[in-house]
Amino acid sequence: MRISLDAKDKVRIGEFSRGGSSRVQTKGLDHDFYNETITPFALFLPDFNETYLYMNQTFTSSDFIVDCIEDFYKANKHNFPKVTKLLLNFDNGGENSSSRTQFMKRIVDFVKNEKIEIELAYYPPYHSKYNPVERVWGVLEKHWNGTLLDSVSKVMGYAKSMTYNGVSPIVKLVDKVYETGVKLTKLEMKEIEGKIVRMSGLEKWSVIVPCLEK
Repeated sequence: MRISLDAKDKVRIGEFSRGGSSRVQTKGLDHDFYNETITPFALFLPDFNETYLYMNQTFTSSDFIVDCIEDFYKANKHNFPKVTKLLLNFDNGGENSSSRTQFMKRIVDFVKNEKIEIELAYYPPYHSKYNPVERVWGVLEKHWNGTLLDSVSKVMGYAKSMTYNGVSPIVKLVDKVYETGVKLTKLEMKEIEGKIVRMSGLEKWSVIVPCLEK
């Protein structure tokens, strides 16, 4: 099963103009004063036009990303009993890079716990527009275009009410606080590298984590 994943830029929470035109008359503040932000992270299934949005107010870390993947899989694996492999499409961002030690550890742990193979397929720099989830961001941006996103509940509400090809997303707010700078030692990462397969010549861009316990 192919899953396209990406985090959107932080959304600033406040009564200020974000540009565009609104469906209702609104007036924003003269200056972009804000205290809160929220970052949408999406898992998009191209074969089913299904979107799962996770909203995070702290840090979009490696642990957050894998927590979202785990939450999605545990909630939906009964719908895909014949799926034995997940193909994950990412931009090669810092927190989900195949060289990010904590991310790779969490992916290896996921494979071991769920007994399913994972392939990480990354888009090279300046080619993220080909990642299918980018079309979801375009629809979401157009949907709340011009709206004063002055509360977390309003951001959540607009996200829930959008549709992509007629399908509304599943939207969740993640209130867990994530730390920055979590990483493995060189010795720990050496053990992780022994459990993954990197494609020759494309070691950064194509990685398979095989399931060894079927």
